[in-house]
Amino acid sequence: MKYNELYKKLRKAGCFLLHHGARHDCWMNSGNGKKAWVGRHGTEEVPKGTLKSIYQELGL
Repeated sequence: MKYNELYKKLRKAGCFLLHHGARHDCWMNSGNGKKAWVGRHGTEEVPKGTLKSIYQELGL
């Protein structure tokens, strides 16, 4: 999965972009208030371990 696809899935799951960092963005799950930092790497592939970690941090 590419980062652009991940952003779409996060939005569909009820998450939103809280604020921009230097190289990462802070996303928040509106359902439970959990936050996760997600890299801003566009068309690069998301490593499987990173994807799993993001989902865990957001409670998805």
